[in-house]
Amino acid sequence: MVKAAWLRRGLVLAALLGATGCSTTLVSLNEGPREYVATDYENVLRTWTRTEHLFALSELDNFLTATATFEAWDFRWAYVARYAQDYRLTIEQRQKLLEKTLEETRQHHQFFVAIFGGERKYNDLSTPNSAWIVRLIDDTGNETAPEEIIAITKPNALERTYFPYNTVWRQAFRIRFPRATAEGRLTISPSAKWFGLRFAGAQGNSELVWQLTEDEDPAEQVELEQEAARPRRSLAGR
Repeated sequence: MVKAAWLRRGLVLAALLGATGCSTTLVSLNEGPREYVATDYENVLRTWTRTEHLFALSELDNFLTATATFEAWDFRWAYVARYAQDYRLTIEQRQKLLEKTLEETRQHHQFFVAIFGGERKYNDLSTPNSAWIVRLIDDTGNETAPEEIIAITKPNALERTYFPYNTVWRQAFRIRFPRATAEGRLTISPSAKWFGLRFAGAQGNSELVWQLTEDEDPAEQVELEQEAARPRRSLAGR
């Protein structure tokens, strides 16, 4: 037990040191074609992935370490380029997969999330007794509950390889938020300077933030808001 405690504190210190001096990578929600090839995937993954730690500094205990990748339009384009290369898809198969996955971004915001820390049994975000609740937030005051949280209890080779931070020590989830409210308001505001995930619980709260570039196309955002407001078939959710 003592050895385990020292190991845990060593990991906390390493995380603290690793977080020092990290620069912020800006992202864009603009759509449109990309020219990614399979070898671009790792760089794009880093661009769309964030990690934060929630510590009790007095005891150097790690309450929560959360890493999340926002599966945005840009990320999905690189993902398909990598997947098509790995699985040797035909041009037609790649195009169908790309169209399907990009269309999903018009229906909901999806994050791949892997967490560890504290008591593992309370880290299942998909259960009512989880130690944490998750919200999609932005700097305009929007706060949105998930429409679905899917626990990935047995990650496959693809999920381990394409999201390498998803180690055996972590619990993984796909978390989906509605693209727009029932009134048609986008859950990430067109005027937002950043958006993120907030993990909140009795032990504190932690936010993973994606800072947006200033080149977002307002006309495109209005178009998306109008599209999001149109009636759709209901999605399965929590």
